[in-house]
Amino acid sequence: MQRNEMAPAWAGALAGLTAGGVALGIAQLVAGLVRPEASPVLAVGDSVVDLSPPPVVDFAKETFGVYDKPVLIAGVLVVLAGVAAAMGVLARRRLAYGLLVLGGFAAIGLLAVLTRPDAGPLDALPALAGLVAGSWTLAWLVRRAAGRRGAWPSAGERGARPTAGTPSGEPPSGAEPAGFDRRRLLTGVAGGVVVAGAAAVLGRQFGERQAVHAARAGTALPRPTTPARPIPAGADLRISGLSSFITRNADFYKIDTALIAPQVDPNEWMLRIHGMVDRPVEVTYAELLRMPLTEADVTLACVSNEVGGELVGNARWLGVRMPDLLRRAGLQADADMLLSTSADGFTCGTPVDVVMDGRDALFAVAMNGEVLPVDHGFPVRQVVPGLYGYVSATKWVVDIKVTRFDRDEAYWTPRGWSAKGPIKTQSRIDVPKAGGSLKAGGTTIAGVAWAQHKGIDAVEVRVDRGEWRQATLAEVPGPDTWRQWSIDWDATPGRHTLEVRATDATGYTQTERQAPPAPDGATGWHTLTVEVA
Repeated sequence: MQRNEMAPAWAGALAGLTAGGVALGIAQLVAGLVRPEASPVLAVGDSVVDLSPPPVVDFAKETFGVYDKPVLIAGVLVVLAGVAAAMGVLARRRLAYGLLVLGGFAAIGLLAVLTRPDAGPLDALPALAGLVAGSWTLAWLVRRAAGRRGAWPSAGERGARPTAGTPSGEPPSGAEPAGFDRRRLLTGVAGGVVVAGAAAVLGRQFGERQAVHAARAGTALPRPTTPARPIPAGADLRISGLSSFITRNADFYKIDTALIAPQVDPNEWMLRIHGMVDRPVEVTYAELLRMPLTEADVTLACVSNEVGGELVGNARWLGVRMPDLLRRAGLQADADMLLSTSADGFTCGTPVDVVMDGRDALFAVAMNGEVLPVDHGFPVRQVVPGLYGYVSATKWVVDIKVTRFDRDEAYWTPRGWSAKGPIKTQSRIDVPKAGGSLKAGGTTIAGVAWAQHKGIDAVEVRVDRGEWRQATLAEVPGPDTWRQWSIDWDATPGRHTLEVRATDATGYTQTERQAPPAPDGATGWHTLTVEVA
């Protein structure tokens, strides 16, 4: 398949797809050896997230919810597959055309990798290795498909030397060119698929087994200097289908801008506090673990959570109180914002007055009795009760700039979200499930309500817009966690609408007005319909 050869279009597309797969597989393998964040596909995906206009981001969140990242990655791969197929089709005319397309996309991946905030020189290796492997594979498949016999003449040559079959020299309909070797192409493609798949799997395994996971497994947690209050015996009503008081780490929601969790070596981690302070502070992970540690039960919620949504969870956190380190740095009087930065470049703006008012705002190192999971911010993340995560809960935090809201903006603010995000009082029905069917007779309606750092004082339920009835509240260790509730209901046959509302300790009762998550959190009563047989 040199310039004077022409294989079928499907053969070129198949060769291009295989070469593209090998390029991505080898890039993934090398990224696993260097660091997972250096994967060109992930870097391109991260760049798409960062460069997307707010309406596009909002559409993705509303349409795909927690699956927005897999959908984005799938979209990138679909685009790459289309380009790879076109690359192979071009290569059947002239190999250089295909290699030029491959080089262009490798350059895009390389640029995306090297412009990430935490990029280093070695991060270029996966994209370059993928380019070399993909180029070699494409050229190899082109040669195999050409076979050992004469070539199918190009259009110019066909005009000079007509080929048997038609007056113009075109092969008969459905015929393959004389020089095309289908068998050698397909066996080559099979080999390429094996190489691509094996490289991708090995790359993922290497990424998961690198030093960060070993260091996390070897971390011994100190005992808390200030333990959390014991969880009251009545905190969990133990009703089937009701969210447990403590959310297991594996079930805790994960929302962030990173397409892959940053791999931060605790031995190299350092937290820097600077800006409007009297004495800039730098703290290593080992030093942080030697400081007095506080344990606290805190519910976190995502601002993207719809009314009745599941982007909320409760855990027992262990960490250093944020005010302790901020006082060591010496906050200047007119500072009102903590601009925190994640290892992957994400930024978050937290009100200084909230952090310093006495609540259990932590640089957390543990979650539910175990070292902080990588997906939840290992080695260190922020936990601030009473604020949505986008303005408080920075994972993989490495930098705190003490500043002002009128001088700096965090990641989500220019994208249309409010600069400050206090939690809104919310409640949710867990039992029964929306659209479910029940048997007539006595049953239980149950759920959770939250108003972090204010606390829940009452929950009311009504059926078919009748009278509001007070639910029974579970016990809680403090105002920073969600609260379970339940109420008995004598269900009668037919379709019924259930509604819930909560009142917090300040006397505020949830508004009925429905509002979307943007720009500062959803409002409205959780409402669902059930059928009673």
